[in-house]
Amino acid sequence: MDGEAEYLQKLSEELGLRRHSRQTEKAYVSIVRSFLKSELQPREYLLKYSDKSRSAMRSVYFALKFFYENVLRQEFDEQIPLAKNKSRLPVVLNKEEIGKMFEVTLNLKHRLMLMSLYYTGIRLHELVNLKWEDIDFQRGVIHLKIAKGAKERTTFLHEKLKNFIEYFNVKGKGLVFLSNMGRKYDARTIQLIVRNSAAKAGIAKKVTPHTLRHSFATHLLEAGADIRHIQKLLGHSSLQTTQIYTHVANRDIKRLANLL
Repeated sequence: MDGEAEYLQKLSEELGLRRHSRQTEKAYVSIVRSFLKSELQPREYLLKYSDKSRSAMRSVYFALKFFYENVLRQEFDEQIPLAKNKSRLPVVLNKEEIGKMFEVTLNLKHRLMLMSLYYTGIRLHELVNLKWEDIDFQRGVIHLKIAKGAKERTTFLHEKLKNFIEYFNVKGKGLVFLSNMGRKYDARTIQLIVRNSAAKAGIAKKVTPHTLRHSFATHLLEAGADIRHIQKLLGHSSLQTTQIYTHVANRDIKRLANLL
């Protein structure tokens, strides 16, 4: 095994030990492989990405930093600046738009997906891995066992979601969402389902599964829910992450308008 292969093997091991996702591992290995082939210093290599997106540049920075600190066991050059992350406000749908999306989605399985994303605020990968055993109909809670950062949490089972499941008798065993071939849905398929429903509903905004999560949090905040409770429902480790919804919620904006 040559030096490059050894480094990449060690990198995969270190990422695995820290339980990074397979997607992160694939990205970091690809970046470090390219970096090693370039024979450039980290600063010079990062300069190659100066005309790329902030996201791409930050990914390279974090991959190299991880490689230096955990594989080479060297300090990463503190003089190399980290590209600032551009702050963007989340896209949020109003309740009428949400209702319209449900209405135009005639496929019951697809409608249940939309309702689950909105009424629980779960992430796309959490939806894909959700099992019927995770839903406690009697207690009215959902136990999310495959959550971001391997942190389990619970969220409420909304009455409208519960009624939909019971009325159409769509309960089963194992994974809640299976394709017609009996396989687990991939993320891309669900993204297309959400996008198509939004288009049918005549919504001009760019709508993704995460848009429904943003709408869940914003509507709770506008209704007067405590932001710390919303933080727990969303599974955010930092309150600062949840506070972005204060910038799009119109509760306080309406109060100011009424003062004028």
